Amino acid sequence: MENKLTLGSLFDGSGGFPLGGLMCGILPVWASEIEPFPIRVTTKRLPFMKHYGDINKISGANIEPVDIITFGSPCTDLSVAGKRAGLGGSNSSLFHQAIRIVKEMRRHTNDKYPRFIVFENVPGVFSSSKGQDFRIILEEICKIKDETVSVPMPENSKWLYAGNIVGNNFSLCWRVLDAKYFGVPQRRRRVYLVADFGSERASEILFESQSLPRNTSKSGSSRKRASKNAQGSSSKSSVPVINDQGGKYINISHGITSTLRAEEHGHQPLIFEPGATVRLGGHMWQDFSGTLRADMGDNQPAVVVEN
Repeated sequence: MENKLTLGSLFDGSGGFPLGGLMCGILPVWASEIEPFPIRVTTKRLPFMKHYGDINKISGANIEPVDIITFGSPCTDLSVAGKRAGLGGSNSSLFHQAIRIVKEMRRHTNDKYPRFIVFENVPGVFSSSKGQDFRIILEEICKIKDETVSVPMPENSKWLYAGNIVGNNFSLCWRVLDAKYFGVPQRRRRVYLVADFGSERASEILFESQSLPRNTSKSGSSRKRASKNAQGSSSKSSVPVINDQGGKYINISHGITSTLRAEEHGHQPLIFEPGATVRLGGHMWQDFSGTLRADMGDNQPAVVVEN
């Protein structure tokens, strides 16, 4: 019987990383999450996965060792949409709890587990605290393997959207990926970081990917181009979308929405679908009707249907 890689998910949310693991033949073993609704989702969909609750109360030495630990630590203090409190903020400082758990597990298993970690966050991490927060993130991850490592700031204090660090039998790399290139009709950029504590080949995981699930006709065949250049992954439909970014500005895209934010305050993207003539704010669209929402009040699109 083939031994599967195992995965533990910190800041699990609704099980995004465990689901991705399952799709790649990796077995999710446990998760840490405190929000009730996401836990309900994962306990129903992934009933075999254990839940350990609050990350502050977990010891990496007392939970099942796994090959991979994933964590998308809270981004609220790093995002450009927030107050930019950085890694010192009450939410984003939880990154250090994830590092603590990884170190505890490795000490308990003589540095065998976890072999890999996968970190995800918003691109705002590059500029948070004038770039120092991302430097700290890289340095703290390197120190899991080698406590003597010191990561300097770039010469111009601006981090590239892709890069890697290679040490003595360990490596890490990062890159920005956008969901719109992976079959999701939404622009959603995120930083992904992979660390390999057993070799200098982390870049092979993140940069030299094989054919992705959306290209089923080529499944298993190697691809030399970077996945960000994927073609045909997002919709080519001409369906228009009005993106009202919190009243600050409005733009129109076709076949894809802007990033959905937690605090839209009634400014979610307005998606138009074939069906009728629409009058909205003095503008007319032929053969499209707007998405109706409960919170639109008097701003409901006026749909005109010819008799």
